Amino acid sequence: MALISSPEAAYRLARTIISDIALYNKDKILNGIKNDNIFDLLAKELDEGLKLYTSKVDPEIAGKNNFYNKAIVDILIKRHGDIKSQIW
Repeated sequence: MALISSPEAAYRLARTIISDIALYNKDKILNGIKNDNIFDLLAKELDEGLKLYTSKVDPEIAGKNNFYNKAIVDILIKRHGDIKSQIW
């Protein structure tokens, strides 16, 4: 199978991976945002997601763009901005 070489497709994959993590870890996200330790609570899931992402995306695209981290911010953080937290 060929690696993803389109920036648009790479970003879609990153968003899909992070969306799945968000779907299956709602409690961890809620507690992580409330207690400002979301990255600690989701470390295993985010690491597995990154490994999947890098295994499917051309290193040239993955290295130049920060799509995976952008998806984390857009999906895990921004979408949950209504959760009360010490960080905002």
